[in-house]
Amino acid sequence: MELNELLEIAKQERSQAKPVQIRCCTAAGCLSGNSQSIKQALDAGIKAECLEKDVQVSGVGCMRLCCQGPLVQVDTPAGSKLYEKVTTQDAFAIIEALDGGKTSVSEIDLSQPFFSYQKPIVLENSGKIDPEKIQSYIAAEGYQALYHVLREMTSNKVVETVTRSGLRGRGGAGYPTGIKWATVAKAKSDRKFVICNADEGDPGAFMDRSVLESDPHRVLEGMAIAGYAVGASQGYIYVRAEYPIAIHRLQTAIHQAQRLGLLGSQIFDSPFDFKIDIRIGAGAYVCGEETALMASIEGKRGLPHPRPPYPAESGLWGHPTLINNVETFANIAPIIRKGADWFASIGTDKSKGTKVFALAGKIRNTGLIEVPMGTSLRQIVEEMGGGIPDGGTAKAVQTGGPSGGCIPASAFDTPVDYESLTNLGSMMGSGGMIVMDQTTNMVDVARFFMEFCMDESCGKCIPCRVGTVQLHGLLTKLMQGKATSDDLALLEELCDMVKNTSLCGLGQSAPNPVFSTLRYFREEYLELIKD
Repeated sequence: MELNELLEIAKQERSQAKPVQIRCCTAAGCLSGNSQSIKQALDAGIKAECLEKDVQVSGVGCMRLCCQGPLVQVDTPAGSKLYEKVTTQDAFAIIEALDGGKTSVSEIDLSQPFFSYQKPIVLENSGKIDPEKIQSYIAAEGYQALYHVLREMTSNKVVETVTRSGLRGRGGAGYPTGIKWATVAKAKSDRKFVICNADEGDPGAFMDRSVLESDPHRVLEGMAIAGYAVGASQGYIYVRAEYPIAIHRLQTAIHQAQRLGLLGSQIFDSPFDFKIDIRIGAGAYVCGEETALMASIEGKRGLPHPRPPYPAESGLWGHPTLINNVETFANIAPIIRKGADWFASIGTDKSKGTKVFALAGKIRNTGLIEVPMGTSLRQIVEEMGGGIPDGGTAKAVQTGGPSGGCIPASAFDTPVDYESLTNLGSMMGSGGMIVMDQTTNMVDVARFFMEFCMDESCGKCIPCRVGTVQLHGLLTKLMQGKATSDDLALLEELCDMVKNTSLCGLGQSAPNPVFSTLRYFREEYLELIKD
């Protein structure tokens, strides 16, 4: 395929667009609210009113304000309207209002902070394109970055561009993406691999799932660019089985890209070959750790092993391997299209670009947000999130999943970036953000996350296998009012031991919720001590 053929597909798709577009959310959250039946009712209503020439009904991905779903957006020459909590009975009322008439279906204010504060880069196509139609992605400039890379850039230039952009890995630790790519690119081997880590397992996190369900081709394009940059011809997407919609849309996207010659052999008539396969995980949280993930792909039990050697040197089947998560790969095509300087101009000095968060918990507006790095927690919780419902007050926000920590309301003016969150005893993580109100018992929160880590421990190393059980037992003893001050001292000592002696990141970070709650809410622990 040549560029003119790609542009012709985009031109045809745009020319076939009808004046009125009705977009129905078909992400997992809305589908559970019967959105597929709503789309069918809208299709039937358009047909009954003989409006097929002027109105197009499409199923799209996540529209972000999940708490108000199912969502339906109507775009007309006069403007856009977003309807909330739509039912099948509302479909005809929405159609009747297409000519500007009134409807009883509740609308969402698109100018509210939840939407206006967002800066979509990763999510720029989410809720807009049909995730199961490659032409829809191509019409949104899809695969143009891949063409530019293969036909006009050297692999070294691609690595240099990613490095200069300042992009850091969005999977948790924030390691500079360009440095990781450069390491794999320099490694000497006859085979190299690219892996997309889509094993999203943090409680309350649904960022990667939403991207895969809304814009799968964006991740495939990012992986192909990465493959060219590091010299790999094979990619794997490791996704958990609990994401059937994401898996289906990925499979569809891969088949469509192969048919058009955008994956496979001699992509864009270049010497570059790149194939992507899906590997489905059984839902073990430890397989989010890169060495355990690779073991699972190889058909072994998902157990971590010590590093070095790092995957960039000796990874999948002993060959150099690049591993990034979904959101990292979703940033690549925009960086190539718009330039490293454009991306680097967003965010803070050390944390560039935007970050996608899954906003959940005791908050009015739950859903998916994408904000520039450096946005304060207060802006996210109080303005975008709308604050605590029923007149409550925010007590803390937990970031980073079981590996993160609980940040008190007194620190909500902190900007969200890698260093600031680490200084508070938490971490960015993959992007889960759970808000807690004044009724939350922080010791119980620590116990909940410790129970999660205890259950998900692979058992390979004693500090994690035994230590998490003992920590959970001590936290349970506290909650039962049976603990003494000696138990509290033992809790802190044991946390330090588990953190510093566990084999992998699961055990090393398991005590973080305990450390952070002890740091900011120690009085709640002391109140539970019987002596």
